[in-house]
Formats: sequence, structure tokens, C-alpha cells
Amino acid sequence: MTRIPYLSAFAVLHLVLLSACSTPNGQPQKGSEQVAPNQVVDFGTLYAQNCAACHGAEGRGGASIALANPVYLAIVDENAMHKVVANGVRGTSMPAFSQSAGGLLTDEQINVITSGILSRWGRKGILDGTNPPFYAAKTEGNVDHGKLAFGTYCASCHGSEGGGTDKGSAITNDSFVALVSNQGLRTLVITGRPELGAPDWRANIPGKAMSDQEITDVVAWLASRRVQSPGQPYSASNDPLHHHSEPLEKSK
Repeated sequence: MTRIPYLSAFAVLHLVLLSACSTPNGQPQKGSEQVAPNQVVDFGTLYAQNCAACHGAEGRGGASIALANPVYLAIVDENAMHKVVANGVRGTSMPAFSQSAGGLLTDEQINVITSGILSRWGRKGILDGTNPPFYAAKTEGNVDHGKLAFGTYCASCHGSEGGGTDKGSAITNDSFVALVSNQGLRTLVITGRPELGAPDWRANIPGKAMSDQEITDVVAWLASRRVQSPGQPYSASNDPLHHHSEPLEKSK
């Protein structure tokens, strides 16, 4: 009764030894080799490792905008997107990923990321029948006109001075405007943030889309609220410590 299990165990051991003998000494088995980081060209892997932390899994948005927004992808220039991924945006939280700019990705990997975003999440015809604004501003913005346009299109959600309401965030918050570029502001005004319920440039007022110049002017007004000393981004009015009745003791 005990001989059959004994023979089965012997047969398994024999097969293991034969398998080991088929592999040359000191060489890994086929398929066991690790792929070098600079040789990874799978979009899903590259996106998950380099983009998802800020832009969300599957481009659904997070700390930064949702890249799986077909309106954004219909407006953004592919070369501009490639440049941002490669070189980052100075003064913001968007880092450079290209090896030539101090990052870890090759040009081929950056091509995989940018082309993958556009091909997977873009939608042809999404802007048919509209007069979309330019991705980048073509004229100078007027701060005074921008304040008026902000009051018309944006204040109902973000407040008359951009300080936020129960329907929208504080878009003139010192931290926010200190960390976002003018192009980032323009992108937000044009494409909105659908993952947060913020409409694009067409839907702030039903039947009255913002013009390209109005968008440029709103960005100019928002940028004018940016503090002049990026190292100290909090104004006294927005700093919660300012509201303490007793001054804080200086650190020793």
C-alpha cells in the first residue's frame, strides 16, 4: 500500500532532475530574465509607473487632470504633450521624464506614453460642430476683461473672487496658482475637469460658449493673483495661522 506513493515521489524527483539537466549550468531558464527599465515599451506599465500617481489609474484623474478626457485630447497638440512629458513644466509639480532632461525614460518610451494616451482615450469627432479655442494663447490677455469674464462664466461655482463655494473649489488659492502654469490654467478653463463635475468652455452658461479671447483674459486675471515670492506662497489672508489670537513662538 505504501509502494505506490513512494514510486510517484521517485518519478517526480526524476523529472525535476531531468529538467535541471536540460538547462546549462549558470544560465537562467528561458523567459526568466528581467527586462531592463529602459527597455520597457508597454504602455500600461509605463503609464502606471510614471503617470498614474498624479493623473489617476486609466487616466481618470487625481491630483492632476484626467488625461482620459476626449475634449482635452482633441485640443492638445501631440508635440506639446510630448514636450511636457519629456521636459516637465518648470515651477510646477510636473517633472521631466526624459533622460536628456534628468529623467529616466528614453525617447521611445515617451513616444509610447504620448501616442498611447491619444490613441486609447481620444475620441474622433468629439468637437464636431464647435468652434474650439486654441490650445495655447495666441494673443495677450487683459486682466480687467478677465475679471469680468470670470464673473460671467466662473463665479457661480468658484465665487466672485475665485475663493470657492460649496459648488466649486478655490481657484485663486495661493498654493494652487503658485503651482500651476499659465498653460495649465488655460487647459483647465478650456477642458474643465469632468471627473470633478467641472464643465468645459462650452457649458458654463448654456448656449453661450466662452470665446478664445475670453479664455485668454480669464487666465490673465487668474495669473495676476499669483504671489510674487514662490518660496512663500501663502498670503496672510489665506494662512490659517494668521487667525490665531496669539502669535506663535519662534522656533529656536
